[in-house]
Amino acid sequence: MRVAMSVSSTIAQPTDSLSISEVREALRANGGIVRLAPCWVPRSFLMPGGRLKLDPRDLYALGAHRGGIDERWFSSTTNADNGPGTPDDEGLSYIDVGGRRMQLKKAVAEIGDEFLGAGVMAEYGGWNILCKFFDNLGPIPHHMHQTEEFARKVGRKGKPEAYYFPPQYNFTGNNFPYTFMGLEPGTTKDDLRRCLERWNEGDNGILYLSKAYKLQPGTGWQIDAGILHAPGSLVTYEPQVNSDVFGMFQSMVEGRAVPWKLLVKDVPPEHHNDLDYIIAMLDWDKNVDPEFGKNRLKHPTPVRDANEMAEAGYSEKWVTYGTTHYSAKELTVLPGRSALIRDAVAYGAILTQGVGSVGSLEVETPSLIRYGQMTSDEFFVTAPAAQEGVRIVNRSASEPLVMLKHFGPGNPEAAKFVQ
Repeated sequence: MRVAMSVSSTIAQPTDSLSISEVREALRANGGIVRLAPCWVPRSFLMPGGRLKLDPRDLYALGAHRGGIDERWFSSTTNADNGPGTPDDEGLSYIDVGGRRMQLKKAVAEIGDEFLGAGVMAEYGGWNILCKFFDNLGPIPHHMHQTEEFARKVGRKGKPEAYYFPPQYNFTGNNFPYTFMGLEPGTTKDDLRRCLERWNEGDNGILYLSKAYKLQPGTGWQIDAGILHAPGSLVTYEPQVNSDVFGMFQSMVEGRAVPWKLLVKDVPPEHHNDLDYIIAMLDWDKNVDPEFGKNRLKHPTPVRDANEMAEAGYSEKWVTYGTTHYSAKELTVLPGRSALIRDAVAYGAILTQGVGSVGSLEVETPSLIRYGQMTSDEFFVTAPAAQEGVRIVNRSASEPLVMLKHFGPGNPEAAKFVQ
């Protein structure tokens, strides 16, 4: 691994300088694979955990008023919703060809059939997944993401999400490697109402109604829309529906006040003080499920026979599964080996360890990244390339090459996990 070399303190804003014909030429030259530039996103109400390999000097590169950078978004065609002052392209990934760029969103809109396949474009209309790393010093406030029913009322999409905790990024657990999820069985809506009524009295006590689970690197969770959760301080790989809709239900976290506006950010204005409406946004049965952990904890599952894969020089596991909205795999190519990997649909990928090549592209995991720099650890594999198969080579004699691969809705290989 190496440190990316540019150390310019000037923040270069990406621009669309590539043409569609040049994107097509890059796809032809690279066998249907394109590089993506790092996409950094700040959050004003959280403190960055410092493990995303972004240079510590750049954690507040966008200014303290915007908040620290605690998220990196992958293969994103979704704008970040960070309130007033948010740049128009915040959250959007850029294809990079020799330093010239185009938004992935624009490329999919114009030649989506060539990226995702005609069938996916006809059924889903685009790349309907958002995937990210988030990395915080402490926990995120107890919150939920609206179901389709309630998100539609504010012109948004509902948002289920999944977690996987990559071991390569979780060398330390930071302040609170536990996540409160759901509500204790027996909790009533009146109990929750009393918490919301105490919003301006300090800690509203909602965590007394919930249960914390200790987070284990190499495992994951499925969190459906409408379920309360307060993600802990492990670095989290998070495939999700491409929406930035949420509502905070906790009034104070680690001594910092959470403003009411973050509870009602995606609530119709006429319901901003309507506690019945706010509570109704929760999927109550799923929140108070007596077997919440059993039903939502996800352990990696081999894609095929483990011995056969080892003989072929690799290991691949499902790390996100059990929903129609998205899925994800972790691929490991053994030291000094190569493997031809086929998938049924297009995917975005982020390298978490090692150095080698993906098709004709050289890839490596950086040690330190300056804000605005290009890296060689993220790429997008189009549907034709995925189906034909991508040759992945590990150029290290001692270290595995590891990547995470995220797929949008309708992946036929993941359908067997959906009940």
